[in-house]
Amino acid sequence: MENKEENIPPFRNHRAGFVSIIGKPNVGKSTLMNVLVGEKMSIITSKAQTTRHRIMGILNGTYEDIPFQLVYSDTPGVVKPAYKLHDSMMTFVKGSLEDADVVLFVTEIGEKAANHEVTPLLIRTDAPVILVLNKIDLSSEEEVKRKTEEWEQAIQPAAIVPISALLNANIQTLFDAIVTRLPFHPPYFADDELTDKPERFFASEIIREKIFMNYRQEIPYSSEVVISEFKEKDDIIVIRAEILVERKSQKGIIIGEKGEMLKKVGTQARHDLEEFFGKKVFLEQHVKVEPDWRSKENKLRQFGYEE
Repeated sequence: MENKEENIPPFRNHRAGFVSIIGKPNVGKSTLMNVLVGEKMSIITSKAQTTRHRIMGILNGTYEDIPFQLVYSDTPGVVKPAYKLHDSMMTFVKGSLEDADVVLFVTEIGEKAANHEVTPLLIRTDAPVILVLNKIDLSSEEEVKRKTEEWEQAIQPAAIVPISALLNANIQTLFDAIVTRLPFHPPYFADDELTDKPERFFASEIIREKIFMNYRQEIPYSSEVVISEFKEKDDIIVIRAEILVERKSQKGIIIGEKGEMLKKVGTQARHDLEEFFGKKVFLEQHVKVEPDWRSKENKLRQFGYEE
C-alpha cells in the first residue's frame, strides 16, 4: 500500500531560522546585529560586556523570490564567570547555540585562533558556523588573507566572511551566506514583530547604555536599571526607572555633585527614548543601593537573568 506521507512535498515556499551571534566581548556583535536587523536592538559602547541578555531581532523579507524570516540573537560576550551574573550571561550564550540554525562566530583581526575561548562552545551546535572576521577596516588585505587561512585551518567553518560592521562593508555578502543556509520552515513570529523583548526592556537598555557611556571603572558593571513604571498615553510615555548599584559610594557617583551626572544621563536617555518610541517621554530616575546584586540568584531572577 502506498505511503501517502512520502508523497507530501517538503515545505519549500518559506525560509525561517534562528541565527546566533557569538564571540568575545567588544568584537562588534551588537553593532553587527543592529546593521543586520536595520534597527537599534542592542546597546553599543566601547566598553566590554555591555550586552547582558540574549536579544532577538526579527527580520522578514524576500530573497530570490522566497520569503524568509531571520531571527537574530545577539548574545553576551564569552567571559570566564566571576559573578553569578556572568553564569547567567553564559547560559544565554549556550542556549542560543543549542537552538541555532546558523551560527555567526564574530572575531576580529587581532584575535588568535589558537586556544580561542569561543571554539569549545561550538560543539553545542550542529548548525553551520559562519566565521565573521570583523574590523577589516583596521587592517591590510594581506593581514585579512593570513587571518582567514588561520581560521580555516583551525575550525573549518562553513564560510568565512571578512566585514566591517562599523562601515557596512561586505554586509550583503554576509547576508547572502546566512539566508541561503536557513532551513525551509514556516515563520516563527508574526511579520510585524521586530523583537521578542517588551518595551520596558528597551527602555532599561537605553538608560543603561548612557550609564556605560558616562561612568568609568566599576560603575557600569555594578549597575542595573529596572523600569518600575511604563505608562503609554496618547501624547506621552511616562517612564520611572530605578538605577541599582551595589554600594552607597557608587550611588553618590551616579548622582554626582548637585545631581548633575544623573541629570545628564536622564537628558541623554530621554532623547534616545523619544527617538526609539517616536513619542514624547517623561523620565523619572531614582538611585537605590542593592548590595551584591550580581551574586544573588533571587535578584538575578527578578531582573530577568535566569532562564
